[in-house]
Amino acid sequence: MDFSRYWSQRQSKIERALDQFLPPASTKPATLHRAMRYSLFAGGKRLRPIITLAAAEVVSGKYENAIPLACSVEIIHTYSLIHDDLPCMDDDDFRRGKPTSHKVFGEAVAVLAGDALLAVAFEIAAKTKPNSRYSSAALMTELAYASGSRALVAGQIADLENEGKKISPAELRYIHQNKTAALITSSIRLGAMSANATPAQLKQLTKFGQSLGLAFQVIDDILDITQTTEQLGKSAGKDLKAQKATYPAVLGMKKAESEAKRLTNLSHAALKSFGKKAEPLQAIAHFLLNRKH
Repeated sequence: MDFSRYWSQRQSKIERALDQFLPPASTKPATLHRAMRYSLFAGGKRLRPIITLAAAEVVSGKYENAIPLACSVEIIHTYSLIHDDLPCMDDDDFRRGKPTSHKVFGEAVAVLAGDALLAVAFEIAAKTKPNSRYSSAALMTELAYASGSRALVAGQIADLENEGKKISPAELRYIHQNKTAALITSSIRLGAMSANATPAQLKQLTKFGQSLGLAFQVIDDILDITQTTEQLGKSAGKDLKAQKATYPAVLGMKKAESEAKRLTNLSHAALKSFGKKAEPLQAIAHFLLNRKH
């Protein structure tokens, strides 16, 4: 497959859908809607929505019904980044190569923009058509769990509480299974659910998502050390300075690189039963392992 073309096409579809779903910047209160759009359209790979669409394609060959869910997970991811960058959390000045929301709009507006994005994500997700296996309630529950106190937010608070501490590999895994891998896994699950995946299909795609999500975080931790701020689009070396619990810090660089490869191999193995239909997801896993930003 032509991976670059595939990614570009899906990215364009997501950008158009996000623009249509979100209120225009001029909508009252304009300051809030400008702030919401500023962070959402500041760039980014659009990994989560693209894998949502790819998971639907693996199951049914079609992705159209997954578009609202794909946009929802990207919006939730953006809200989490706005809050993550706040001075009371990771205190970062740059995200995706641009000043962070609180640097442009102030802390109060940044908090409210994140709150509003989280709410609108569920409004958009509710537009998804249910099917014979997965009701609207099931889709909303999946999205809410991945975003809540036992997944994404759990990982965020564990990350904050373990700054400067010596932790075990198991504790490190808990942080990143939740802070990063939970929403990535849910992105894949939601795509599959929107396409009426069988329980067996959903189980394998869940395994894929869990391995892919952790591999993504390991590579992110490595890149924070090896790349520049300009290459990353965010402050390089910040995890080390803040004494964050990262894979290189806990395992060492060589073991972290081996772990990224091991997890990527596990993600590939989880897709074997799908045959050629899994090519896009296989290509995405390979791309993420070898990315430089």
